[in-house]
Amino acid sequence: MILPNELTFTRYLNSDGKILFITRIARLFAYGFLSIILALYLAQVGLSTPEIGALFTLTLLGDAVISLWITTSADRIGRRKMLLLGAGLMLFAGIVFALTGNIVLLAVAAIIGVISPSGGEIGPFLSIEQAALTQIVPNDQRTRVFAWYNLVGSFATATGALVSGSLAQFLQANGFGALDSYRVVVIGYAAFGILLTALFSRLSPRVETTWQVASTKIGLHRSRGIVLKLSALFALDAFAGGFIVQSLIAYWFQIRWGVEPALLGSIFFGANILAGISALSAARIAARIGLINTMVFTHIPSNVLLMLVPLMPNLPLAIFVLLIRFSISQMDVPTRQSYTMAVVAPDERSAASGITTIARSIGAAWSPALTGALLNASLLTAPFFLAGGLKIIYDLTLWRSFRAHKPPEEKRD
Repeated sequence: MILPNELTFTRYLNSDGKILFITRIARLFAYGFLSIILALYLAQVGLSTPEIGALFTLTLLGDAVISLWITTSADRIGRRKMLLLGAGLMLFAGIVFALTGNIVLLAVAAIIGVISPSGGEIGPFLSIEQAALTQIVPNDQRTRVFAWYNLVGSFATATGALVSGSLAQFLQANGFGALDSYRVVVIGYAAFGILLTALFSRLSPRVETTWQVASTKIGLHRSRGIVLKLSALFALDAFAGGFIVQSLIAYWFQIRWGVEPALLGSIFFGANILAGISALSAARIAARIGLINTMVFTHIPSNVLLMLVPLMPNLPLAIFVLLIRFSISQMDVPTRQSYTMAVVAPDERSAASGITTIARSIGAAWSPALTGALLNASLLTAPFFLAGGLKIIYDLTLWRSFRAHKPPEEKRD
């Protein structure tokens, strides 16, 4: 539930903070806008299914490499400059994808540019924006601001997907061929690169670090140990989460209960709304019990509920448990992001966020294939138990390793 006083977070945002919220909304809308039709578009231009899969893999791998370089250089070269570079790469990828069906050119654009196959956050933006927001807002409001930052992104993605599907269907009903209707959406995605360029150009020097930046290859110095340890733990959490990505849960519901696509869409629309709203509760809980405790003590019940989903005797109960799980599943996200920004030096924030985010991306890349093999072998409950069990191991290890390492606002208290 969104309380009226929660909306007062905006008073802690200066003009730069408000711009960063607008860029988050625009970018996630664009990602959702493209994700619905991207595979359909590539099939229409003549790519085979294996080629589309390979292209998406190259997209994710290229994103990891490019984002690592940009985020670890941002505090040294300039956060605004690197955000502008990211917007340019988004525009570049959109233009190439709209103009050609050549697999080689598409692969180059996928590797170098910014394209989101899943609708989720991709590219260097998240890490740099979080570092800049941390620079702007008071320590005791950081988690609250991050909660809203995640919430508006979730809603923007959902809206972009809805608009994209409706637009393509409208165009096809009015004389456009399938390929041309999808190309309009791809061109629209490229246009968002122009919009982001205009918005990022309005950022002031206040988003830059005020500390002297150490000259290191990965942008870390005194916080290197803690960032690498967090990265390893976050990679484990993401690896566990990869067993139950949304598309695979939907596939499980179809195998187990024969659920129709329309109902699946309704289930996951509701689940994502609940997940987005749940992030708002994180700030209030963290203010009382601390960031690490909030991350762990809300995550463990979520993972227990996850393991209960395949044990439910009927479909309504399985849906109910899944929705309850989603209603608390995202409380660890803004707290995790806030904690990472709090425990590193100001001139390491972009690099720290980038490295931990990329660690999560790499961790999550391996497990979906294992889930496919398990489902193919009719081991329908195994992905849920593997995901929940590994996540609980992550939670307990995180609590044991970092419960004594407090952020500044908790030390003050």
